[in-house]
Amino acid sequence: MQTRDVTVLATVDLGSTVAVVRRAEARDVPAIVDLLAADQLGASRDGVRTAADLAAYQRAFDAIDGDQAHLLVVAEAGGDIVATFQVSFLPGLARHGALRAQIEAVRVREDYRGRRLGEALMTWAIDEARRRGCAIVQLTSDKSRHAAHRFYARLGFAATHEGMKLRL
Repeated sequence: MQTRDVTVLATVDLGSTVAVVRRAEARDVPAIVDLLAADQLGASRDGVRTAADLAAYQRAFDAIDGDQAHLLVVAEAGGDIVATFQVSFLPGLARHGALRAQIEAVRVREDYRGRRLGEALMTWAIDEARRRGCAIVQLTSDKSRHAAHRFYARLGFAATHEGMKLRL
């Protein structure tokens, strides 16, 4: 469905309002960054304080948006961006050359949590991964995010691997 020259990926009935799920646009970047910074972990690492900060986020958006292997998604309700996530489609040799979907940076604005918006977004992402022929959907979640882990487990995700990161 097309609205305002925007392709609607899904709609989510939230009772009092409807959230429109769509591909993010450059104009959404400040709102997306606000969602990232509103998080307990993002508060110390994300946010726009200077023009240089915004420019860095815009460059990252341009790289994501310009590559068909990556999709940055937002949910808009009442004219506000209330949720976001990124899904990347990664080719690999493992699993007989299987394509995998990697979901990152899932955020739902606090006042929209508990309304099944996150579940609808994840269901859409999983369905899109199937549509693209992915063999697996994977995500990472900080060890301190216990509520997120319960949420992902309820959706069928299993903590099968131990992740590691090296900060550069």
